[in-house]
Amino acid sequence: MIDELHVTDVALIHDATLTPADGLTAITGETGAGKTALLAALKLVVGERADAGLIREGADGLEVEGRFFSADDPDGHVVRRTLAANGRGRVQVDGAMASVRELAEGVGASVDLCGQHEHQRLLDVSTHVTLLDAFAGEKGRVARDAYVDALVAAREASRELARVREASELAADQLDQARFVLDRIDEVAPEEGEYERLEAELPRAQNAESLLRAAEEARSALASEGGAEDAISAAIAALRAAATHDPELARRADTLEGSLLDVQDMASELRRYRDNVDIDPAELARMQERHSALRGLLRSYGPAMEDVFAAREEAARTLSLVEDGGRHLAAAERAVDAAEAALASAADELDAVRAEVAPRLAEGITQQMALLNMGSAEVVVSQERLPRAQWTKMGPSHVELLYRPGSGMTPRPLRKIASGGEVSRVMLAVKVVLGEADACDTLVFDEVDAGVGGATARSLATVIANLARTHQVIIVTHLAQVAVQAERHYVVSKTDGASPQTRLVEVTGEDRVREVARLLSGDTGDASLDHARELLVEAAGH
Repeated sequence: MIDELHVTDVALIHDATLTPADGLTAITGETGAGKTALLAALKLVVGERADAGLIREGADGLEVEGRFFSADDPDGHVVRRTLAANGRGRVQVDGAMASVRELAEGVGASVDLCGQHEHQRLLDVSTHVTLLDAFAGEKGRVARDAYVDALVAAREASRELARVREASELAADQLDQARFVLDRIDEVAPEEGEYERLEAELPRAQNAESLLRAAEEARSALASEGGAEDAISAAIAALRAAATHDPELARRADTLEGSLLDVQDMASELRRYRDNVDIDPAELARMQERHSALRGLLRSYGPAMEDVFAAREEAARTLSLVEDGGRHLAAAERAVDAAEAALASAADELDAVRAEVAPRLAEGITQQMALLNMGSAEVVVSQERLPRAQWTKMGPSHVELLYRPGSGMTPRPLRKIASGGEVSRVMLAVKVVLGEADACDTLVFDEVDAGVGGATARSLATVIANLARTHQVIIVTHLAQVAVQAERHYVVSKTDGASPQTRLVEVTGEDRVREVARLLSGDTGDASLDHARELLVEAAGH
């Protein structure tokens, strides 16, 4: 949930701080005072797109900071988002750079902005199946994932069948090319790691004589008569003879003896190296010929030997598909049949899960609609199986919320029959019913009470208050009945002058009474103030 929101230079807001309650927070104010700017700031901090037109006139840029907490993450996160006048934006989460998408998919996913755009989403039939799946919970998620996996597998099997059919119908020149590639590579018959071994061994074989000569010359310099071994041995003998007069020379002799051992070891190693150098002109010619053949394959199918092997595999596969076309085609068709059968089973399971919960979702929404004074109006969930060709990752059936204004009327699509006020209340009913199934901690409502008044206003306020028991709710409202239910009440106002500013102030006590009175009747006369006090006392008693 949102613990605190700090806004700088957004539209008419120069500097404002909102500290919402854990439950219900109401935001009220005159039309044009700047409530829209506050909502724009909220949208920025949860990852919606930024527009340089939001920057306060005369400012170099805007900044919005938010602190978020949740039951699963008590340490919380701090989000900072800035936007310069040139349109360049920055996002930081806990002081680290982040993208707008990371913000929206992370912290932003805990906040649901239910404004006019959300009303439009409710009219978008494609979103209805998402609502149904959210209500189905874990069981629905498992069935949906299994269906999607089966759909992906069926599509892959279908693509493989198409490829097999295409390969079996290859033109003659393509087949000739595949045969040529296969024959040429098989003529050389490269082995795994062979080229790399030749690259390492060929220089040694080509320079065998000079390597042998160098090893023998070095060995001779060390171990032949008058060589290094003899010279060091003589030096050791001389030091030992004089060491009786000075012990320091004995230590020097010891050191030389260690060096003599090293020289002797090296002479032995050089002898073995010399003996292992093989001068074989025939083997050298074979290696050079082999290396040249492999280099030829690399020029044609490289740059690496892995590419050569891949080219051979593809050529062999192409020929196999043609030469054994019937067998491959039959196998691919069986794979498609099996994948389609698995998909049909997964589709049936998903439809069954949805069909089981759909009446409960519709009943829950309808009950909430009744609380919102929508009379006998109800919502019906329609689920209709689509032809196989129309199945998508959303499911095998068309799911739609239908609206029935009265019990004796035919359900019809929401977009065709419900008014704007009715859609707002249906959307609110959906949010209440989803309850704990809703992954969002915070719900922000804007214009949800548009066109509402009288007894419906009181009913709507009760529903909002109930929703605030399971969610943090922030609502921009013009209804006094809603405002008095809030744990915290903020008023948005605009200063006069050449450079007006939007101010955000939490109201309590008599200031809150006056604001509620204004919402009730547009004035702060005694009668309005008394009525406002009555509403506040009544709300506090609940």
